Amino acid sequence: MRFTILSLFPEYFDSPFNASILKKARDSGLVNIQMVDIRDFAEGKHKKVDDRPYGGGPGMVLMPKPLCQAIRSVKCDDTRVIYLSPQGKPLTAEVCVRLSKEKHLVLICGHYEGIDERVIESEVDEEISIGDYVLTNGCIAAIVLVDAVSRFIPGVLGHEEAAYQDSFQDNKLDAPHYTRPPEFEGAVVPPVLISGDHEKIAKWRHDKGIEKTKRVRPDLHTDG
Repeated sequence: MRFTILSLFPEYFDSPFNASILKKARDSGLVNIQMVDIRDFAEGKHKKVDDRPYGGGPGMVLMPKPLCQAIRSVKCDDTRVIYLSPQGKPLTAEVCVRLSKEKHLVLICGHYEGIDERVIESEVDEEISIGDYVLTNGCIAAIVLVDAVSRFIPGVLGHEEAAYQDSFQDNKLDAPHYTRPPEFEGAVVPPVLISGDHEKIAKWRHDKGIEKTKRVRPDLHTDG
């Protein structure tokens, strides 16, 4: 799968994409991540990419021409263009699964007060938000989306079904996890987990996941 990230700060992504699981996914060819500097498409001596908003107000807005040219330089028939924005639909596990089936995602990182609305109207397929808060720039949101979506690409995780057993699948949180030693500072591993009875273990994990969901995220819980 290809990710193309459009940003004013391509160097921002050097470390996150060159470590851990995402590095392995890139090295194996499962994930291809390309960074594009929007400023490369700006005109004039100073490569200006932003200007004051019409109607007044604080901050600056990314101008439409360089951004549109940047998008069109990488867009092809199988591309889906996403703008990372606080005004977008929430990034959920369900959305990540859907996006993981795309061949090419172009991610636009918002900067300053955002981008000219005409770019959204002409070039963007959907706006996505990683939460109800505002960041200093959209690079952070792009990293989150790439990481969250990549987990659902076959081969990226060590176990094929791992992503589908984590929190937020089936509208519930994950169950508690334990490892060796069986006793630590007086606290012991629940006996069912070392019983060898896989049916009972599966039920315990399901019940504990539901229990935590009701306690921590009741908004996710459904009677089903």
